[in-house]
Amino acid sequence: MSGFKLFSGTANKAFADEIGRYLNVEVGDASVKQFSDGEISVQITESVRGHDVFIIQPTCAPTNDNLMELLIMIDAFKRSSAKSISAVVPYYGYARQDRKAAPRVPITAKLVADLLEKAGIDRIITIDLHAAQIQGFFNIPADNLFGSILFVDYIKAKNFKNPIIASPDIGGVTRARSYASKLGYDLVIVDKRREKANVAEVMNIIGDVEGKDVILVDDMVDTAGTLVKAAAALKKRGATSVMACCTHGVLSGKAYENLNSKDLDELVISNTIPLKQNHEKITVLSAADIMGEAIYRIHNNQSVNSIFL
Repeated sequence: MSGFKLFSGTANKAFADEIGRYLNVEVGDASVKQFSDGEISVQITESVRGHDVFIIQPTCAPTNDNLMELLIMIDAFKRSSAKSISAVVPYYGYARQDRKAAPRVPITAKLVADLLEKAGIDRIITIDLHAAQIQGFFNIPADNLFGSILFVDYIKAKNFKNPIIASPDIGGVTRARSYASKLGYDLVIVDKRREKANVAEVMNIIGDVEGKDVILVDDMVDTAGTLVKAAAALKKRGATSVMACCTHGVLSGKAYENLNSKDLDELVISNTIPLKQNHEKITVLSAADIMGEAIYRIHNNQSVNSIFL
């Protein structure tokens, strides 16, 4: 595509390569190194003058390193006279800090947005932000693609006898309702109370799951504590099976240990974050084609509306 260049940071080069194959373009040449003291050094080793540049870099763990690397890359492209710079951030780190949930705490998701804008991006493209209102933290175009488009066909192919969609908490009802509407399934809600970070206590199931194949849907899975406890509560209420579809596989802490629970039958995630290790219950679907199509349409001034579910 004329006037278009694709580059990748070090956070998920395999994902960038997949996008490149979809778009039939080579990922550009950029040198990203670290000095012995941890400082990041970036050099763009090909001309980008007058080109639209798309930088693919999820800000997953190590979150601070990957975010700083992205900021430095943006600055390098800005100083290299790129026509426009789009940050393609499949997973937006710090998204869970999107509001003041307690006294004297920051809104770090807004701070990250400010940093990216100040560095020089003209647009951000991401998938399944933890909180949709983060789009409003930017004063530039922010395209938040919906990960549900990845999972719907996979769910249909399962041919469940009595499927039902479940939201793992009240905050995820809008997302779950979107799945339920597209699939024509009923919806239930798992009501929980979170006592502290990364610890969730399942309280109640709102709806009937007796004899049902439950599909839990969420934007991310971190320690998997919420999913496992939700699955246990659903099985206790008579669910036949429990599968979870989560766009971003953060999988930190005791996640892999938690996945050994007999109550959760399968976890389906995308490849927005590199998978640390394989697990018999984990299925990975690629989001590269969706992201590649969004990049193509944005570069060619076409609507991305049909990509949204």
